[in-house]
Parts: sequence; structure tokens; C-alpha cells
Amino acid sequence: MISVVSTVESVPRGTGTPALSLYQRIRKVLTRDLLVTLALGQVLSLLICGVGLTSKYLANDFHANTPVFQSFLNYILLFLVYTTTLAVRQGEGNLLAILKQRWWKYMFLGLIDIEANYLVLKAYQYTTLSSVQLLDCFVIPVVLLLSWFFLLVRYKAVHFVGAGLCLLGIGCMVGADILLGRQQGLGDQKLFGDLLVLGGATLYGISNVCEEFIVKNLSRVEFLGMMGLFGSFFSGIQLAIMEHKELLKVPWDWHIGFLYVGFSAFMFGLYSFMPVVMKRTSATSVSLSLLTADLYSLFCGLFLFHYKDPRVYKQFRNTGGQPDPNPLPFSPGVLEPSVIYTSLGAEPRDNLPVCVA
Repeated sequence: MISVVSTVESVPRGTGTPALSLYQRIRKVLTRDLLVTLALGQVLSLLICGVGLTSKYLANDFHANTPVFQSFLNYILLFLVYTTTLAVRQGEGNLLAILKQRWWKYMFLGLIDIEANYLVLKAYQYTTLSSVQLLDCFVIPVVLLLSWFFLLVRYKAVHFVGAGLCLLGIGCMVGADILLGRQQGLGDQKLFGDLLVLGGATLYGISNVCEEFIVKNLSRVEFLGMMGLFGSFFSGIQLAIMEHKELLKVPWDWHIGFLYVGFSAFMFGLYSFMPVVMKRTSATSVSLSLLTADLYSLFCGLFLFHYKDPRVYKQFRNTGGQPDPNPLPFSPGVLEPSVIYTSLGAEPRDNLPVCVA
């Protein structure tokens, strides 16, 4: 018999698992599923940025204050595409079968969604694009809280620390808007606009959590079809009561028509695509991914709403370019004051913002 005795010393050294390199660690974290999820979130952020831009142009440049009408157009598109799809289905997924089982739930959810859209779109009339997009992140702590109690999702302490920092940033943003509004002589307009955004974000949080539950347990088409049905019905009633006079004041032309079409396309794409992303991830992940929409909106605000549009940019010195017969003496090195009138509005008679330099 031949016996082989192996000792510890005879074992070759270096046979253990080698340490992972930095590149391998990054690849281990950045998996394909994570990258796809991040990419889908960026598509949603771009759609939200498009919604904000078209809303801001309609409210500021053309004085089209029609938030209910804008939402109504989106719900009509959802009705034509998804509600009709449910109507031709057979079996339990049919429109009538769904209405018999849970019509009242979708009715309340539709009302919440309508008012969320109304409050946020209304806020564009009172505050800036950046403020609306930044304060809209209040939806994150709302989703965290509702997911904890109703979807039984459990988070770590670091998630709640992040939500606390989010609330702290919201408070700083509201305070800055109040101070800026007083300096510009706008009174409490900016504060009112910020409160509208916070109210809309709260309702959005409720809607998003309900949407996550529905798309993961029932059907994406069912959710969108019910939103189209009840959303178009109740927003149509609200439109007839609240905004029929505002629609008559809108100076209709191809520019405004193009903005309404663009808004409807962005909003319809957002509603259609969000359930796909939410089924893959969660309402909390979607809300976090949408934070990059704030960055996109910030860049758009800097380049599009910085009051130096070349179409209407005009500069006047003192008395409309005429020399002052009694010029005031200025000390050496002090520049002559000038007044710059700038606006993105279509009418030159509007109240133009004044910047004294």
C-alpha cells in the first residue's frame, strides 16, 4: 500500500482567491440591470424636463394659464390609447369587468392624479422653473413613508438620513424664494408657488405608490386605461367650471399650438413609460432617478430663462438713448448706471423685469 502524506507546508502558496481589482469591483457593482435601470430613469427625467419647459413657456411667454386644459389633453390621449384597449379585451381584463370590481378605487386615484398635475402646473405661474423642479423632490420622503406603511418596504437608516437632507434642502429653497420674492417686489407669490409644488408632490407620492402596487400586481394597461377614463371625465368637468374663460383669453397661434402639442407628447410619454420603469424597480427608485431632471431643468433655466433672449433683448441708457441735458457728476472709476429691459414675452407692453446695473 502506498500512502501519501500531505502537510501544510507542502500545499502550494498563493492558491487562495486573489483580491479583486478596482475595475472588477466597479463591474461587480455596475451590473447590466443597474445600468439599464439608470438609463430608463434618465429617459423619464428628460420627459419631465420637457413637460416643465413647455409649461413654463406657456405660462410666462404667452400667458396661457391653463393647467387643467393641459392635463385634460394628456388624459384624452390615455383614453384613446389605453381605455379603448381595455374595452376590446376579453375576460377579466375587460373594461366592464374592471369597473365592476374596483371602479371606486380608480375614481379616487384619478382625482388625486388630476389635482397633483393641477397644483404643479399652476405653480409655474408664480415661481421659477428651477424652484418647481427642485421642490418636486418632496415626493421622495412621501414615497418612503407610504411604502413603509402600505407596501411593507423596509429601509436602512441611511435612507432616512437622505430623506432628512432632502427636507432640509426643501426648507432652504423655500426660504431663498421668499427672500428673493420680497427683493423683487413680488410679495408672497413665490411662497404661494412653492406651497403649490409641495402639495402637488404630496399627491404625486400617493399616486406613485398606488401605481407601483397596481403595475406589479395587476396590469400596466389597466392602470393607464383607468387613468384615461376617470382623468378625462373629471378633468373635463373641472375644465368647464374653472378654465373656460381662460381658454378664450389664450392668443391662439401656431407657437402656442406647438407648445400644447409638445406638452401633450411629453406628458403622454411620461405616463406610458413610467409604469414600465416602476415595474422593473420601485416607486422610490423612480423618484430618486428623477432627481437628475432638476439638473436638466437648471441648465435649461440658465440658458433659456436668463432674460437675455436675442429676440427681444433691448438696452436703453438713461432716457431712451437721448443725452441727458443735466448730467450728474460721477466720480472717477464709477460706471454710468444703465437700465436693461429684458423679457421672453411676446408682447412688449407687458410688465418687463428691470435690472439696474
